[in-house]
Amino acid sequence: MVLSQFRFVEVGRVAYISYGPDAGKLAVIVDVIDQNRALVDGPCSGVSRKQMNFKALELTSIVMKIPRGLRPGNLRKAWEKQEVQKKWDSTTWAQKIANKKK
Repeated sequence: MVLSQFRFVEVGRVAYISYGPDAGKLAVIVDVIDQNRALVDGPCSGVSRKQMNFKALELTSIVMKIPRGLRPGNLRKAWEKQEVQKKWDSTTWAQKIANKKK
């Protein structure tokens, strides 16, 4: 896993869902559909695989090393192996969100 200085839309980019039914959850971009939408999946955060508009996503600096279109089971293994949730919890962004919920 790589922490990137620039937040480009790319396969493997972890995103925070800002609104909609899955607001407040993390998902990873599995495939880019077009200039407005991406296929996302959140294997450990409860987000089912679906297409989402980029307006509903806030890109994080966390990038997973995964191939395009990775299946959900293998994505879950990669998520756990690369400790995405642990990396997210250590960011100041996640800590601010946690403090607001208190």
